[in-house]
Amino acid sequence: MIAAMTTSIEQVSTSALVDTSEAGRRVPRRRWADALKRRIVEESLAPGASVSVVARRYDVNASQLFKWRRQYAAAGSGDRPALIPVAVWPSGGATAPGGTIEIELAGGVRVRIIGAVDAAVVGQVLEQLR
Repeated sequence: MIAAMTTSIEQVSTSALVDTSEAGRRVPRRRWADALKRRIVEESLAPGASVSVVARRYDVNASQLFKWRRQYAAAGSGDRPALIPVAVWPSGGATAPGGTIEIELAGGVRVRIIGAVDAAVVGQVLEQLR
């Protein structure tokens, strides 16, 4: 019986199942824009965020994301604004149309903006006070 089984076994070639036309070809590396890398890193640094989940969301290897985080930390906060505490108080009386914004900077400098303003103007004023 065993002799009969060994004679009926055929060898099967799998070469037709393997695509060898791409063999030896290198896949080009993906290039990530700095702004996108920064956004991915900042998302991974958010409280409660999982690096592996963020990496999967953007189809990035988690070890690559950890490398970007180290680079981000080494670069410091030179090109991004520091986070500062913000307090919101209800208005005590009538306010101008558009509301009021009051910003207190280090050193006791206080900026009060009343009414509707352009965001670019506020940015220029704060940049000059820096």
